[in-house]
Amino acid sequence: MQTISERIVAKLPVPAAGNKVHFFSGSTLQGKKAPAGFGVRVTSAGTKAFVLFHRADGRKHLETLGRWDENAGGGTLTVRDAIIRADKLAKDLKLGRREDARPERTRRQEDGDGPAAKTVSGLLDQFVERCLKKDPELRSAGMIEQQLTRLVKPRIGKVGMYDLRRSHISKMLNEIADANGPRMADLALAYTRRAFNWYEVNGEDDDFKSPIVRGMARTKPKDRERTRVLADDEIRDLWGALDAVSDPACFPAYVKTILLTATRRREAADITAAELDGDVWTIPAGRYKTKVDHVIPLSPAARELIKTLLPPKPRKNGNFLFSTTNGEKPIAGFSKGKTAVDNSIANIRKKAGRQPMEDWTFHDLRRTARTLMSRAGVSADHAERCLGHVIAGVRGVYDRYAFLDEKRDAFEKLAAMVDRILKPPESNVVPLRSA
Repeated sequence: MQTISERIVAKLPVPAAGNKVHFFSGSTLQGKKAPAGFGVRVTSAGTKAFVLFHRADGRKHLETLGRWDENAGGGTLTVRDAIIRADKLAKDLKLGRREDARPERTRRQEDGDGPAAKTVSGLLDQFVERCLKKDPELRSAGMIEQQLTRLVKPRIGKVGMYDLRRSHISKMLNEIADANGPRMADLALAYTRRAFNWYEVNGEDDDFKSPIVRGMARTKPKDRERTRVLADDEIRDLWGALDAVSDPACFPAYVKTILLTATRRREAADITAAELDGDVWTIPAGRYKTKVDHVIPLSPAARELIKTLLPPKPRKNGNFLFSTTNGEKPIAGFSKGKTAVDNSIANIRKKAGRQPMEDWTFHDLRRTARTLMSRAGVSADHAERCLGHVIAGVRGVYDRYAFLDEKRDAFEKLAAMVDRILKPPESNVVPLRSA
């Protein structure tokens, strides 16, 4: 007699693509016998779910009972529980105790009478309310919700979750790419994939399967990599433009701090007075990308920028230094300040009769800082540690030295290089008078 157990289910092979059903009709476990048509469906992702094959009005159906509770992504059923559920369903179908013999997913697809929550819009709403807004550390929640509302919902929001096909996703991406560019299409794809994956694991629905697969992006990862580094004249133009920007008041110091500390946009924006200890700024692991404290010895130039923002005494409502709300919240709305800077740079270049400056991003400043460190003679190891990058291999595991002095020297060399760029030495070449 065929048997089934947790171990047997665990060892079922994973198909290279699609899914495969392994039937265990008549198998027994702890005195419970599986009905005819009982099986385990294994997907190429390694997810295992229990199913029951049956017929209704002459039509074949493979009904999902629930996911195995030992899946990496979790589940609700042990093997024994699945057999009990399958046996009850088989008896209900045989005795006509279920009003509609069709599986619920099939009924939804064919009748189209699912509630709003069973549309893509309903799924996205659940993702926003139960996932994005429940995470206090996720500062991009508002932006993600905005892009889902603006780009995704108008195109596939009314489609039923169980009617959704890859063709719907492909058509959506093509439309977004045509209207907003391929990078925006890939951003919409990333947010939609995240919502679908969340619902597969956390939604109260064992039937939904995300139609998004690898290879649907409209750009290649290599094409998305930026290599932009600001040239010396661009750094001078940026500094000059920042000196002309006054709204928000903290914006010029904020942008300059990003370059002088080689930090990411959000890391600099969220700095608080509590993170400063003399000339050392420690970004806590909780808000750093590598989940490890990142220590930055501030150069005198960086200290002067931050010193102007320190309150004379601790504030009651908050201590964010780059803030437009008296420290209660960190600076936001970066696009407003950047637009003002870009306009100022354009005016500087127009008056000088020079070509417009190539588009730049805040992260380009971090890349520029790393490049300037190399120009200043900072060793690659020390420069990488200044950026908080993890050193790979055995050295990264066993070398726990903080390199505080070396990093301080590197940041001071970076500041000195920026100062030389801003104040280039006068040329000592004297033109000869013509004869």
